[in-house]
Amino acid sequence: MTLPSPTVPLVLYEDADLLAVDKPEGLSAIPERDLTLPSAQRLLEAARGERLFVVHRIDKEVSGLLLFARHAAAHRDLSIAFEKKEVEKRYLAIAWGALDPKLGGRGEVSLPIHEFGSGRMGVDARGKPSITRWERVHDSHKTSRSEAADAASGPPVTTLLRLSPVTGRRHQLRVHLYALGHALVGDPRYGEHGRNADVPRLALHAHEARVNVGGRVLELRAPLGPSFVGLLERFGHRSMGIEIARGQGSMGVEGVAPVAKAEGAA
Repeated sequence: MTLPSPTVPLVLYEDADLLAVDKPEGLSAIPERDLTLPSAQRLLEAARGERLFVVHRIDKEVSGLLLFARHAAAHRDLSIAFEKKEVEKRYLAIAWGALDPKLGGRGEVSLPIHEFGSGRMGVDARGKPSITRWERVHDSHKTSRSEAADAASGPPVTTLLRLSPVTGRRHQLRVHLYALGHALVGDPRYGEHGRNADVPRLALHAHEARVNVGGRVLELRAPLGPSFVGLLERFGHRSMGIEIARGQGSMGVEGVAPVAKAEGAA
């Protein structure tokens, strides 16, 4: 997926140390091998006239919250915070199928992830330990109908999930859900190609993060864009009327200022 034209990501929050932006899907977080392609980092650096330091990444196909350090010392501190798992990230995702009710409302996936070449990752005993926490937010069906029957009479069965990666392996959330038999809707690499043929994007959005920077605890949120809200509506999750489906963004600094809407939030 490519953007019609390079778009500078919306700044959600900034201070002397940190820049938090809302990256659209289809835009790489950092420069690709083909340097003629745009990236969030290069677009922001050009627009702001400053160097930005990468502290983490989200996949090109993923939308949402992306953080940069604004100087070397902040880069060191934030990198250490990520390494020590002191940064809590939360994603929203739509997965194919209904999770087994016996799993309950939340759980943890602990499966090693290994790189097999050409950028493809997979669960394998040779891989690195990888942990993903999940929470069931909403099922698109609440009856005893089979998935096939549901697909014939309305939208196919899907599950809206909140995912929190404890480790940070490449494609971790996508690989873990695929390994569980519930690939993410619209996933061009790990999903079912036939099923995803008319799905315009990967149903994965980096929604929130809790970050400790210099003793300040930041609660950051990236609003849901029209394309993700469109998937919620299409697959039967928008009718819930919950806050996450209204495209609101917010920012707060614990102990410093009350939570307020971020710049550009609806």
